[in-house]
Amino acid sequence: MTKDTHVITREALRDDAMRRIVAATAPDMRILTDEERAASLGATLAQRPHAGDGVWLFAYGSLIWNPALHFDQRRLARVHGWHRSFCLSTQAGRGTPSNPGLVLGLDRGGACIGAAFHVPEHLITDELSLLWRREMLSGSYHPRWVRVCGADRVPFGHAIAFTIHRDGEHYVGGLAREDVVRRLASACGALGSSADYLFRTRDGLRSLGICDKGIEDLARRVECACAPSTADPSIAI
Repeated sequence: MTKDTHVITREALRDDAMRRIVAATAPDMRILTDEERAASLGATLAQRPHAGDGVWLFAYGSLIWNPALHFDQRRLARVHGWHRSFCLSTQAGRGTPSNPGLVLGLDRGGACIGAAFHVPEHLITDELSLLWRREMLSGSYHPRWVRVCGADRVPFGHAIAFTIHRDGEHYVGGLAREDVVRRLASACGALGSSADYLFRTRDGLRSLGICDKGIEDLARRVECACAPSTADPSIAI
């Protein structure tokens, strides 16, 4: 399967391209206003555990392979009490209203290994404003501070993580494995396919030395589902 080349850029975020994509593709989808988004960011920073030394961001999905952020450190990170899951239905970007795709959310339970990016203090306002334009478009995520540990399982700080909003209308946790595979293999939108999102995430995790068995299994299944059939249509069975 040919990978798409649709990647969210800093320029697109500044230009509010995500909002226009959603408005054009899924006009009935509620988008947060600039005021609501600013209030969310302000409330998150107000709960910041340690002010003055920059901010850590926990990446578990597309932020790993396309952070589109300016940062001065990146390190392997683990959070407890949360796991990555294809639990967010998307009608724009990686799907359409008639064939919604799936993207990752950080859902309750278990543990998750990903990457932590450190944004220095003087860049927080600009970088987090861009990040909120990307992750808090529709309010499907709940940004919260989580304790992050290194590869040695020793905590090194707290990071902002975009956990799934379980009461949101686009939360689809608990889907059967077959439904997850079908949606990932078939859905495509203005930013590309859900399958490519999955493959890029798998490759991004591998590049960090992370083997997520659930992601690896899904990628194998979706690759098989996307593969063209080799059967001869002229042969009757």
